[in-house]
Amino acid sequence: MRILHILELAFCVAALNTPASAQWLNFPDPRTPRTTDGKPNLSAPAPKLADGSPDFSGIWRSPDGKYLGNLAADGIEIQMQPWAEKLFKERQANNSKDWPNGHCLPNSVTDSDAHISPRKIIQQPGLMVFLFESYHYFRQIFTDKRALPTDPDTSWFGYSVGKWEGDTLVVDTVGLKEATWLDVAGHPHSDALHVVERFRRPDFGHMEVEVTVDDPKAYKKPWTVRIGWELLPDTDLLDWVCENERDLVHLSGK
Repeated sequence: MRILHILELAFCVAALNTPASAQWLNFPDPRTPRTTDGKPNLSAPAPKLADGSPDFSGIWRSPDGKYLGNLAADGIEIQMQPWAEKLFKERQANNSKDWPNGHCLPNSVTDSDAHISPRKIIQQPGLMVFLFESYHYFRQIFTDKRALPTDPDTSWFGYSVGKWEGDTLVVDTVGLKEATWLDVAGHPHSDALHVVERFRRPDFGHMEVEVTVDDPKAYKKPWTVRIGWELLPDTDLLDWVCENERDLVHLSGK
């Protein structure tokens, strides 16, 4: 399927071909476990905080852009409601020309989980913050036992609360703008969208991310995607913003 327009394809290629050492000044983090030759040991045990909960801190990215292009890239069954299927086919037919990122608008929850650009996780008691290199935005996940709002004002990242189930952080998100897309392919959603994410760090260098889309107005049943993240050690984020839709003229649609 033709699901990546020129802007995103160019960015994906550039990001995938940029080594971690070129991201920033190479700073050997003293908290990073290392092999005998001094290289980061990404297979070392996952770190924990003082209270015993898993520590997700670090710079992460999804190394495979296929889920950003199409959240259902692994061929999972998605049963859409008629209006959602019609809209999805329209977006496919015009090569995802109206994807919000092409207009310098932010990603949302699912396409950020699938994005290949780095994101920094900052973790403290009661709160986890995601800082995204691309488009210069952030996301907050509250783990202080607050409830989700019952009548939320919609926003790009909605409202997210998390709780620990063993070593897995389960995050519930509601209140997402209908203008957001689930992926570049154009999977739509309604105001009833409820996203459930399950984050688990099995070792120092890897994160397992399970994303469930539950939207009865747009889909006949919930569907789940599994995305792997990898840690980028000894580096940090760059300052990257969308510059006034300068690439919009390249979006050709049909």
